[in-house]
Amino acid sequence: MARAGAALRPLRGRDPLGLRRALAGWLLPALVGAMALLAALAIAGAAGAGRLAERWEQAAAGQVIVQVPPAQAEAALARLRALPGVAEASVVAEERLRALLAPWLGEVPGLPLPVMIELRLTERAGEAALREAAAAIPGAQLERRGEAVTQALRVAEGVRGLAFVLLGIIAAVAVALVAVATRAGLAARRETITILHELGARDADIAGRFAARLALLCAGGALAGLAVALPALWLLAEAAIPVALSRPAAAADLPWAPLGLLPPAAAGIGWLTARLAVGAWLRRLP
Repeated sequence: MARAGAALRPLRGRDPLGLRRALAGWLLPALVGAMALLAALAIAGAAGAGRLAERWEQAAAGQVIVQVPPAQAEAALARLRALPGVAEASVVAEERLRALLAPWLGEVPGLPLPVMIELRLTERAGEAALREAAAAIPGAQLERRGEAVTQALRVAEGVRGLAFVLLGIIAAVAVALVAVATRAGLAARRETITILHELGARDADIAGRFAARLALLCAGGALAGLAVALPALWLLAEAAIPVALSRPAAAADLPWAPLGLLPPAAAGIGWLTARLAVGAWLRRLP
């Protein structure tokens, strides 16, 4: 008898393996949808933390405080204003300093305070000249960035790192779920697959059928999860962006490009995992 492989390469029919029945449950798409929702939240958190850190970094990079003794105030102010890259130099009002110190020291009218000169830089090229000028002023101290800003940047970077770790965990769980679903499908259609394999069906054709079915289920679940995530992300953006960035939220604030990659990524995970799992199972057949 001519080998039946000619008729089975590729497998003919819409669903010759019966995968629509074997892999017809809602559990896998629902779980993938839940993971897509978590992944969307992680992506939005990473994007928001990165944008906030960038804003803080830019604000800290453009502002410098120079503390000088009162006797050196006028000369120091004139010298600092003449430096390259300094767009503005002004003395912080004493009333403002006392208001900032009042929560810790209370009202102490006789407390002597140094003169604080606030600088706004337009370019980083003037930093070296600024350090040299501050070193040449007796008793001057240069403060480049407050400790609070430094700690805030560390927190933002930590949030971003945690979001990426969470995305990695979600991807690993997705791989495990697809592998379990693939094994369940193989168990349910074992007899049919074995017969077709013995008749000459190629391993690649059988694995491709499984991969296509699971990729479709994963993509559908991810789309559903993303559809649930988008309204939630928009509500969070409307609440957080006015506080963090001092402006109303806009549609461009959502990380559309990474979010749009979630369904293709879920489909890719489903396709590749199923392909590898079925291929390994078929190689063990006699």
